[in-house]
Amino acid sequence: MTILQHSPWSAPILAAAFSAAALALLLRSRSSLPQDYPTERSLHQRPVSRVGGIAIWTGFLPVALLSPAPTGDGRVWLVSWAIVTGVSFADDWWGVRPAVRLAFHALAALTFAVSLQWPGDAGGVSFLSIVAMVGAALAIVWSANLFNFMDGNDGLAALMSICGFGAYGVAAARSGMNADALFALVAATLVFFVVNRPPAKTFMGDGGSVGLGFLAAAFGYGGIRTEMWPAWFPLLVFLPFAADATVTVLRRLARGDHLFEAHRTHYYQRLHQLGSGHRGTLLFYGILIIGTTASASYTLAVVPGAGWQVLAAWIAGIGVLFAGIDYLWRKSEQQ
Repeated sequence: MTILQHSPWSAPILAAAFSAAALALLLRSRSSLPQDYPTERSLHQRPVSRVGGIAIWTGFLPVALLSPAPTGDGRVWLVSWAIVTGVSFADDWWGVRPAVRLAFHALAALTFAVSLQWPGDAGGVSFLSIVAMVGAALAIVWSANLFNFMDGNDGLAALMSICGFGAYGVAAARSGMNADALFALVAATLVFFVVNRPPAKTFMGDGGSVGLGFLAAAFGYGGIRTEMWPAWFPLLVFLPFAADATVTVLRRLARGDHLFEAHRTHYYQRLHQLGSGHRGTLLFYGILIIGTTASASYTLAVVPGAGWQVLAAWIAGIGVLFAGIDYLWRKSEQQ
């Protein structure tokens, strides 16, 4: 029995304590840390420290190293996460070309996907298993980057992490799996949220947001492979982020925009610019986030067979809200 097994609260308390200590040090020295300066993509008007993600990982990693893997793949997830997070922190500090970042993301995602898919093919590697590996890797790469795309409004990515991984943790615990690492991640991010909510004193940066996006997909896919939950569950849990980022990128591709150019055309960015600001945008998306995560948790616990219908209903509802934002945006441009 490890120290984490003495109490169900040990893991989140330990994570919160480590995260708070790291955050205090980061805030004390934030003027000497890399700054997020306002650009064409920014929604803030002043430079803000952008390596607050260090505090999240300082709280999460000690518990994750002492706990069973939430994905059932041993420690491969940790190696893959380290690759993604390492290149992301390098980008925060020194800058890394987009193609190089994506190459590291793809390497990490494929390594993780192979680790989960390969053992299940006792008769050898089939065409379908290769397709599954590649498909899972692409989904993980997309998840890592969409979390980064959505980290432009104060508190938004942190709140999605708290609710999303909280839903994962509850579902894992209900299935009899050890959820210490998941609840530790929730606790560490909750501490960070205190100083990331409007007005933000620090941002999580790429090193925080990309790593969280990677874990959202990796833990979600791992849960599907170990039959902790069906495929609709992680999709519904993180739907507000997935929907906004996916629709925005598809629209930009249709217009012929360069995907690596800075922009402020995500729905949350448009909502912010329409007058909701950081607080209003966080409230609007917070309602969506709480709604999808609560719906996912309730459906999984009570009527799991209705999962795809609930997901479809939420997609339709969010589509209507996005259409409303589009209407208001076009109206504002005509004035």
